[in-house]
Amino acid sequence: MGISTRKHGDGVREIVVDVPPVNALPVQAWFELAEAVREAGGDAGSRVVVLRAEGRGFNAGVDIKEMQAASGFEALVGANRGCHAAFAAVYGCEVPVIAAVHGFCLGGGVGLAGNADIVVAAEDAYFGLPEVERGALGAATHLARLVPQHLMRAMVYTCRNVTAAELHAFGSVLAVAPADRLRETAFEVAEQIAAKDPYVIRRAKESLNGIDPVDVNRSYRFEQGFTFELNLMGAGDRHRDAFVAERARG
Repeated sequence: MGISTRKHGDGVREIVVDVPPVNALPVQAWFELAEAVREAGGDAGSRVVVLRAEGRGFNAGVDIKEMQAASGFEALVGANRGCHAAFAAVYGCEVPVIAAVHGFCLGGGVGLAGNADIVVAAEDAYFGLPEVERGALGAATHLARLVPQHLMRAMVYTCRNVTAAELHAFGSVLAVAPADRLRETAFEVAEQIAAKDPYVIRRAKESLNGIDPVDVNRSYRFEQGFTFELNLMGAGDRHRDAFVAERARG
């Protein structure tokens, strides 16, 4: 359990997130994920990274229970810094990153998938930002890489989700597969990339990041500033406490 990395002989690096019960990551796990992605990209033998998860869904964002159990602002700051580090690691990985998404992809999950180079998804996958209902903001930067601008805004304001099929229609999800074939589908794409000249692929990744119209790292940090404002004004704790109480009621 936790964050694990597997090396495959063809240059494919597989990073697996397994943090029960719902892959809502505590602060330390975000930093561990960032380090795993950086190490995979920095390995000269790596040609492509597949990022996937075990369990009920791909990622449920930050561990709100951990945040509310902590005193002061250390957990909030840690979660924000950890998410920023993980998202930046995926975006800046020296080789392409394929996100294989199943079940829920919420909050921080959208940050990971949105910063990936390629997304493949299971038929049951859905994507969303429940941040407004949690008294927070963030990852609209990454959602905007998955859906059109006006839909992104509607999703932020209403907290509605979109399905893998909808994203496939937009072209932001490359392929939709049955859940039991998701890993296989991701590896089929990974193997196509791994078969290319690795030096050229690394330069391709660097060049594509260089022509991006939005600086995703700076844009996300700007969003996070409003999360701190909401917390200082009491909205953050109020909504997070309500979330924890609702979960406790079952």
